[in-house]
Amino acid sequence: MLQLAYRLSSLAQEMEESKAEILKLKIQMESLMPWKSFDLPLNYSGSKKTAAFIGILPPGLDQEALEEQFCFSGSDAVAVEIVSSSPEQTCVMVLCMRTAAHEVEERLRELGYAKPNVTPPVPPAEQLKKLQDTVEELTRKALLAQDEIKSRSEAREDLKFMLDYYTMRLEKYEIISRLTQARRTFVLTGYVPEREASALEEELTANFPVAVKFETPAEEEDVPVLLSNNGFAAPVESVVESYSLPGKGEVDPTAVMSVFYYVLFGMMLSDAAYGALLTGICGFCLLHFKNMEKGMRNTLKMFFFCGISTVFWGVMFGSYFGDVVDVVSKTFFGTHLTIPPLWFAPLNQPMRMLMFCFVVGLAHLFTGLAMNFYQLARAKKYKDVVYDVVFWYVLLISLIVLLMGQKIFADIAGFSVSMPPTLTSAASYVAIASAIGIILTGGRESRNWFKRILKGLYSLYNITGYLSDVLSYSRLLALGLATGVIATVINQMGSMMGGSAAGAVAFIVIFLLGHTMNIGINLLGAYVHTNRLQFVEFFGKFYSGGGQKFRPFTVNTKYFKFKEEHKNG
Repeated sequence: MLQLAYRLSSLAQEMEESKAEILKLKIQMESLMPWKSFDLPLNYSGSKKTAAFIGILPPGLDQEALEEQFCFSGSDAVAVEIVSSSPEQTCVMVLCMRTAAHEVEERLRELGYAKPNVTPPVPPAEQLKKLQDTVEELTRKALLAQDEIKSRSEAREDLKFMLDYYTMRLEKYEIISRLTQARRTFVLTGYVPEREASALEEELTANFPVAVKFETPAEEEDVPVLLSNNGFAAPVESVVESYSLPGKGEVDPTAVMSVFYYVLFGMMLSDAAYGALLTGICGFCLLHFKNMEKGMRNTLKMFFFCGISTVFWGVMFGSYFGDVVDVVSKTFFGTHLTIPPLWFAPLNQPMRMLMFCFVVGLAHLFTGLAMNFYQLARAKKYKDVVYDVVFWYVLLISLIVLLMGQKIFADIAGFSVSMPPTLTSAASYVAIASAIGIILTGGRESRNWFKRILKGLYSLYNITGYLSDVLSYSRLLALGLATGVIATVINQMGSMMGGSAAGAVAFIVIFLLGHTMNIGINLLGAYVHTNRLQFVEFFGKFYSGGGQKFRPFTVNTKYFKFKEEHKNG
């Protein structure tokens, strides 16, 4: 079987090399085609008394225009031939006496002269024939290799098993190479999740003459990270892992992040029908394909929950394939039916939606600060809790109170909030006090008071970062509106032919193609921007990462899966 694997690998390599060479030769053939009618080699440079310049000039030059370019002393001894011309280039040969060669070459350079990319020692037509023969021979070799590979299809399962077998053996011997061994004994050290320690000890002592000892890792030891979450949060563990696993002393943000992840994704896609399709497809795959990889299963679960969130927000905002109910009822049934939003329609009240997005963004950011509060308090860094979290909470909340009493807030929000003068005055003093606190403590690691104040001022400048973070949540409005507007345009395009039979067929075709593209594009957009809001705005408030993933020594096969069954007695 190994010999067969080597043979198949050799054939596959031969196919790839042949395809690469064919591509290279076809490029050469393409560059020679404009010279096909030329009966001299492209590297011809002239005779003893004449000089030949064969090359390419910019397009748009004719015989007369070229001849005018060589009207200088001795130009009677210059002959110009246009071999071919196209919108991209002009292929020419210029022949002159050796005495005028330098002057002719200078004039050609001024015109943008360049030599051909390929200069074979034989005429182009002859070289094209050679290249074509070589391409046909390489194509034949590639097809023969492909046919031989196909003829071995009955060995596919055996080859898959062999690959998994040798993968397991490779991992086994990598572990063995790291063991401390004597003639009759060896020592195996590693990490195991605490919840599985007793089961591992029981399994080992019941089957082997071993001594098992468990120790709690030292405080300074850099232990690997194994995330553990419930079925609702676990699907977004891959998102956390793609950023970075928790570093030492950091909490796993998955559980908290998962709630915001699903909510933000649903707000961006925000169409109940799209969400139902996403949920249905993912649910079908989860139910009918039981043996898929864990990573793929978690990804499908993640989009399943994202689909449920999308259905919720679609119902709240009244979007079902955009306004398809309105368009179909009006165009084909002569009536007007609509499914009203349970809350409001963002297309009709965009400013209200923008304010809601900012509220969600503030909740997201404040939760990030709360996570920082928890991490610092758990590490018993109580001063840091006050300096790095409490001061910022107080400052931000005070500024929000002050902003809500301003006219600009009423203009944007569409409503005004009556703030008692006492509350506004108190918020001003509290904001100033918290700002002073940030200035005095933001650079506390410096011993020099001047540097400490400068660093504190720089820390306070981070208030602009919070402003930009809040504004970043306007992407919730932008993507949500994009989904709805594009869906509406698709529906309107489909209804342009009216309510006839032909119009119905056109509507169905445009509906299927348009909404398929819309859901694909906006799914990608929602996924990318939801990740960005987590990575930049949320994680930026408390999370550094840097942990190493826990990679247990286990059976990592690609094609065959093993399941252990323990029988009692």
